[in-house]
Amino acid sequence: ITHCPVENYPTSLHRESEWPQGFGQLTKIGIQQQYELGQYIKKRYSNFLCPAYRREEILVQSSEIDRTIMSAQANLAGLFPPTGDQVWNPKLLWQPIPVHVVPRTYNPVSSGNLNNSVCHSEIQYFDRQKCVCFHLKERKCFFNQRFVKSPETFHNNFKIWHVQDTLLCESIHNYSLPEWATEEVMGKLNELTVLSLSSLFGIYKREEKARLQGGLLLKTILENMSKAATLQEKRKMLIYSAHDTTLGALQMALNVYNERLFPYAACQFFELYQEKNGEHTIEMHFRNDTMRDPFLLTLPGCSSACPLSTFEKLVSPILVEDWSKECKQTKREGNAISLASHTRCQNGGGKKMQ
Repeated sequence: ITHCPVENYPTSLHRESEWPQGFGQLTKIGIQQQYELGQYIKKRYSNFLCPAYRREEILVQSSEIDRTIMSAQANLAGLFPPTGDQVWNPKLLWQPIPVHVVPRTYNPVSSGNLNNSVCHSEIQYFDRQKCVCFHLKERKCFFNQRFVKSPETFHNNFKIWHVQDTLLCESIHNYSLPEWATEEVMGKLNELTVLSLSSLFGIYKREEKARLQGGLLLKTILENMSKAATLQEKRKMLIYSAHDTTLGALQMALNVYNERLFPYAACQFFELYQEKNGEHTIEMHFRNDTMRDPFLLTLPGCSSACPLSTFEKLVSPILVEDWSKECKQTKREGNAISLASHTRCQNGGGKKMQ
């Protein structure tokens, strides 16, 4: 989601008042990106979904943040423009479609988000002590000379992430950048941000983090897949509108993260198929480039079209049953957890789609 910066770094050239809606809000570029993503989803599943919006076919959930709610709305505008008797204003080819906002507490869409997590302080402590300190110290002087006067930035992975994200937002929207933001500096800052993401979601005690960051959302996805496979669920598509951090938590939990920053409007697809022999399989596709088809992802230990039962068995160690209880227990033991984000859909195509 292309949005305004979430916050400023100490020597930023631009104030919050310079952004039309303030920090952390969706921009016009972000609206356009989500609209185009909705159009892509419509095309991808044209043989599966009804061309017109049908409420029994789709459910949309969003985290409790303005930009994710608005992103879902923009996405749906591209996915389901009104047709036929759904057109209520010929000058406005748009129709309202429900976006369900689930409260933050124990919400599978946002349970891994640092801002929502009850284990937030443990992540900062754990990564500061175990994972990133050495790498940060190597570059501390280099970056301090250019944009940072506060050592807090180097003791907090998320602060580093915000510096990189702020500069990226400013660049995309043609805001002036500081002189020190050269290609070399931005490359090193991107490298540090990837390190921050990796350390928050994995590297040390990866399985414990996976359970508390991506495990709850993955468990929800698989529960819905299983219902569809046994015909207990007639809904064809679930869409989750959340954050790049949700995607990070989910992909790290599945061990399919490619150690690159997520572009805006990235989309993770989980697709349930019924093969000719009656077996149900799951395919995962990741769209991070509008100029090419999504990448096919393969769960380690399985094939790209992974049998549902095998998929569930392989990920069973990271599926959390009681997130609240495990998170509190983790705090007592001094472990770490982190972020989360994801948009999910199901497809039809050559095989029978459930």
